[in-house]
Amino acid sequence: MADVLTIAGIEVNLGQSTLIDVPLPDLYMHTSLSMPVEVIRGRKKGPILFVSAAVHGDEINGVEIIRRLVKSDSVLKGMKGTLIAIPVVNVYGFINQSRYLPDRRDLNRCFPGSDQGSLAARLANVFMTEVASKCTHGIDLHTAAIHRDNLPQIRADLSNATVEEMAQAFKAPVIVNSNLIEGSLRHASMGLNVPVIVYEAGEALRFNELAIRAGVKGVIGVMRSLGMLAARAKTKKAIRQPFVARSSAWVRAPQSGIFRMIVPMGAHVTKNDLLGMVAAPYGTVDTEKPVLATYSGVVIGRTNLPLVNEGEALFHIARFNQPGEVADSVDAFHSDLDPATDTGVPDDLPII
Repeated sequence: MADVLTIAGIEVNLGQSTLIDVPLPDLYMHTSLSMPVEVIRGRKKGPILFVSAAVHGDEINGVEIIRRLVKSDSVLKGMKGTLIAIPVVNVYGFINQSRYLPDRRDLNRCFPGSDQGSLAARLANVFMTEVASKCTHGIDLHTAAIHRDNLPQIRADLSNATVEEMAQAFKAPVIVNSNLIEGSLRHASMGLNVPVIVYEAGEALRFNELAIRAGVKGVIGVMRSLGMLAARAKTKKAIRQPFVARSSAWVRAPQSGIFRMIVPMGAHVTKNDLLGMVAAPYGTVDTEKPVLATYSGVVIGRTNLPLVNEGEALFHIARFNQPGEVADSVDAFHSDLDPATDTGVPDDLPII
């Protein structure tokens, strides 16, 4: 790690912290726009970790995760290396409360981008040039898409040993072994030999307190595993290890209509279990059809909208070798982080 880190022409020395406004293309009203990047440098050299959120502009849980993280002075005190926090990558989408950029492109399919390409390509290029290329590791924070919800989970390419170590250290209840998708931030960063994991939790345009707490705790866990923060003191409390999904797939609507959900998020289901019902909106028309589990596993994602079209994805089910144990672990995970069970501020969990 260099003694001086330069982002958008601003130099940051060891032991310094600063907020840098990285210039972006103007809005069409000729209003200037920038991507805020908060840089926190320890006094000693170490890994350079970026933590990004709102690559999809409507996925806002990560914005609050990063706010709490950078405000937790007691946790970051004595940090080695550098934390680069980017709470809003897709500023354009964030302003419009939209997943996409104004040109309707998905930023997470436009990396590494180009300084001569579309607006999305230019934004991707700015991020790769000014942030990712300066880092040694990365964590990208996401939620489910609009009208969907995700159980807290890590998406990672476990064929990479460093990525697997980071995924395990995050301590989300579930890890989904996910191949790199061309055009994604993960894929482009690996092209720079920067290992990145993705945290998925909650839904778009909504804060989910449990998902936020798990995200803060997870990022801090990764920083500890990288040696940026001191290891936690040993405790008698057993630490639950994440379960790695063998595969996952969506169960889809058998017909269009009004969807009634029966099983909750994190539920253990077996093949042919009744997950919900889809019916016509008219009580006099008998067209109700069941939604059945196509295989055994644990529900890690679902739709939140009861108005569905035939073939629409309703439940995301992950397969595990011990699905019952996974469901029990998810229940315990929820109990630990549920605000309703608070008796104080948990260890490593700044609530600011």
